[in-house]
Amino acid sequence: MAQSVKLSDDVMATVRREADLHSRSVAGQITHWLRLGRAIEQSGAYDHKRLTDALEGRLDTVELREEEAIAWLDAFTEKMSAPSATEKTFFAKRRKLGLGVGLDKAGNLVHAAGSDAVE
Repeated sequence: MAQSVKLSDDVMATVRREADLHSRSVAGQITHWLRLGRAIEQSGAYDHKRLTDALEGRLDTVELREEEAIAWLDAFTEKMSAPSATEKTFFAKRRKLGLGVGLDKAGNLVHAAGSDAVE
């Protein structure tokens, strides 16, 4: 059964470009990359458990092999690029209490909801 998945515009632009280059459909390109990613994760050069342990702080990143370190950095950057549910709840509570909720682009503390605060 087919299902929809939301992907960012930049990811979709990359998918479309690569799909055209390799004469694949968009779905075919995503499926191809999914299979490649899974094969890499299951290969001997890449240990998904070690990467997960590093992301959860149970393994020091200096112990990762080069391929694992690259994957860890990508996953870490992705994870840090958006607030977690806990962080969203924390800042919603601060907004409700009228407390500082972040910094504006100039680095000034922001107290109001609906602002340009960088959380």
